[in-house]
Parts: sequence; structure tokens; C-alpha cells
Amino acid sequence: MPDNAAARDRRAPAFAATALGAVLLALAPSSTGIAVAAAARPATVNAISRADKAEGAKAHPELLAEFGGGVTGAQASYVEQVGKTIAIQSGLSNAKGDFTVTLLNSPVNNAFAIPGGYIYVTRQLTALMNNEAELAGVLGHEVGHVAARHSAKRQEAASRNQILGVLGSLLSGVLLGDSAFGRLGQQLASQGSQMLTLKYSRGQELEADRLGITYLKRAGYDPRAMATVLDSLARQNALEAQLRGTSNQVPQWASTHPDPASRVRDALTQAGSGATGMTNRDAFLTRIDGLVYGDDPKQGIIEGSRFTHPDLRLAFQAPDGFYLVNGTQAVSINGDSGKAQFAGGPLGTGLDAYIQTVFSSLTESGQARIAPSSIERTTVNGLSAAYGVARVQASSGPVDVAVFAYDFGGGKAYHFLTITRVGGAGVFNPMFKSLRRISAADAGQVRPRRLAVVTVKAGDTVQSLAARMAYTDAAVERFLVLNGLESGARLVPGQKVKLVTY
Repeated sequence: MPDNAAARDRRAPAFAATALGAVLLALAPSSTGIAVAAAARPATVNAISRADKAEGAKAHPELLAEFGGGVTGAQASYVEQVGKTIAIQSGLSNAKGDFTVTLLNSPVNNAFAIPGGYIYVTRQLTALMNNEAELAGVLGHEVGHVAARHSAKRQEAASRNQILGVLGSLLSGVLLGDSAFGRLGQQLASQGSQMLTLKYSRGQELEADRLGITYLKRAGYDPRAMATVLDSLARQNALEAQLRGTSNQVPQWASTHPDPASRVRDALTQAGSGATGMTNRDAFLTRIDGLVYGDDPKQGIIEGSRFTHPDLRLAFQAPDGFYLVNGTQAVSINGDSGKAQFAGGPLGTGLDAYIQTVFSSLTESGQARIAPSSIERTTVNGLSAAYGVARVQASSGPVDVAVFAYDFGGGKAYHFLTITRVGGAGVFNPMFKSLRRISAADAGQVRPRRLAVVTVKAGDTVQSLAARMAYTDAAVERFLVLNGLESGARLVPGQKVKLVTY
């Protein structure tokens, strides 16, 4: 959740890329190197058109806003160089200047590209990679979607699934079984890109994998990097599901069509058993050293079930059995017995009107208006607050939609929007009561985690290095997945590995 969230209104981001049929990745990144092989570059095919450039330029600033903005500095410049080098292997253009490559300040594992030469990868996904070839492979996969015109081929579907409808399925499809609350999901903008990544077909995903491998070979990289980054992503997703206590094994980056294991096998087959090429592992690790890992304090920090935003000076606690996902526009709260989101906006004329506005935003054109039966006043930790509950008939049965809002002063308000089975809204009562202001001293204690690349010394073990990680749970498991190592791996003096530290 951004530092200026309170100043934003409660509209969903325009997310123009969706209207473009944005080619959001269904596979997490892969990477491609900076050096280009001596082989001749491919002739331009499906070259970037003037219309594509115009549409991409229009969507670019909105995508930056949706994903926390772009990282600047040496790390971003390095990713840009790698991305442009792999992009020209696609035949879309032989000029590196025709491509815009952005390292996004997002804690989500994701990468995507849109027509017009715009390519994106998040810092979180970059941190999961272990060499330059993996970075090139992921970016190559995304460019492959554009080169294969996958966005054009699915443009009709994209026009039917604007961000409103796609996000609506997050709550409506999962919890309600219908699309009655399209605009309820609209506000969960932070998850929009992940939902869109589920829209590629099996054939399109595999084609993009294979194109990415082709680009790796042309650039002189080890094409097996596509398989290794896919494997790391699958393992990271499994670890996150384990830590959340959920059984959902669908990665944020992965299509529901080809399962991760089959994609890894296919990528290895396409690369070839005797494949060779550069990986530039040590150079890559050196260049990403110090990258922010996980949440950026400027967007708020999640620690277990607790969310703290030092700039907005607030904190709250999710109920037992729920997990948090931080996004640019909102924080989502997910559990088996209900779903919720936390967001903010201008208070306007008061809490009653604010709550009515949130409810009104849930109603799509032509549908019956959703409104609370009443609005009740209360006080929470010294904050003026109010709440309302609306009972709505869904195809799977009646559900309760609640809005609990707080006056933070200075014309700012924040609210929880929840959806549960009838009579189940009380599961969120502890969370409603937990929201509070935090002191300047508390805010000053919030620190970002960062990648620290270290060189293994004699006597170092997986266990001893994992103990230096900035986590109190699953440190060894986190260390292994972060470094692409298997259980029982032995470290060699002189080897570079990644840690996550404060």
C-alpha cells in the first residue's frame, strides 16, 4: 500500500495495459545476458508499429503506478542492459533503443511485456534468480508473448475481461461462485496482474517458453536457465503456501494450464541435453547485491499477520488463519472463512458518506444497488469509526459484505471491505479493533530487508548462513530456495550465495 494511499480516491487504477491486451506473464522471469553471441541477429518480424509504440507509451506510466514505480540506479541499469540485449533477439527490432526495460519496485514475483517494446520485471522476481541467464530467460519469455502476437490473439477475450471483471472473479468466483460483485474485486488492484496471468493458454505459455529459449541461444546464454528459473519459482510458491498454511500451489506467475513440473521438463528438452552457454552467475549476484527484498517500507511492511505502514503511521493485525498480501493500492486479507481488503481515500463529508460511497462502488451498471441496512458508530483505539453490513444474494447463497471505516483526521479515511458467509463477518472483529496509529518511534523501527551477497568461507554451512537470515521461521528452507539449492547441498569456499538481511 503506497505512502500516498490516503490521497487517492477509491477508483481502481486505469491499468491501460489490459485494454491493450497486456501480455502479462504466466511464467515468472527468466533471464538473458548482456553479451550477444556472434550469430547474426534475426530479421525483424512483427516489427514494433507506430500504433504499438503509442499504446505502450500511454500504458507505461499507469503500469509504473500499479507496480510501485521503477527502481533507479545501478541495479535497474543492469537489468535494462540485459533486457534490451535479449529483446533484440526476438526480431521485433534490431535497435536496443526501441525497447524500454523497467525494474519494478514490487514485492510480487512477476514479469510481463506489452506491445510497443515495454518490458517489466519486479525486483522480487529478480532477487529469486541466480544468474544472468535466468534473468534473460524470463525477459525473453515475456518478449516472446509480444513477438508471437499473443496479446492480439486474445484481444477479444481481454476486452471482455477488463480489470474490473478479472478482479471481480477474485472474490466473486472464488467465494461467491458468480460475478455479482465485479466492483468489489475492482478495488483489489494489487492482484490484478496475477489474475491476468492466468489467461494465457497452455499453447501460448509453452510457445513463449520456447521462444525465450531460442533468444537465450542466440544471445550465447545457457538455454537451460529457463528450466532452472521455472523450478525456483515453483519451489518458492510451494514454500509460500506452506508458510501461509494453505494448499494453493498455483504460483502468482504460473498459468493453470501447464503445470510447473511439465514446463520445467519441456524447457529442458527444448534446451537440449548437451546445451552450454554463459550464465554470468557471479557478475549477476554482484550486480543485484543490496536489492530491497520483500516489502518496501514506503509501501508498508507485512510481518506475519501484522501490517505496519511507517509513513502513514498505522498498523493492524489480521485474524488467526488469515494471510496478508501487500499491493500498490490496497492490502488484501485472505482466509478460508472470508476475504477482505484494506484501503484508503479522502474522507469527504464524513464517515457515513464515505461508507456509502464504498458500497456504491461495488454495484455494477444495471445491477441492484448494494447498501448497508444501517450504519453504526463506534470508537477504535481513539479513532472515530463506523461500519455497515449489507446482505446480498449470490448464486451460491446469501453473503455478508461489510465496510468498517475510520476517520484518521486531516481529511483522510481508511477502511476494511470484507465478504463472508452470512453471519460470518464477526471473524474480522479482532482486525477491525486492531487498527491504530503508531508513534514516530514505532515507525522508525520499521526497516527494509535487503539481499546481501556473501562469499562462502571455510566452515560455513547451509545452517550457519541461514541463521543470518532476517527471518525467525523456515530460515533454512528460505535460504535453499533463494539460492536454488537442494536439501543436503554442500557449500564450497569461494562460492557466492544470497542472504536476506536487515
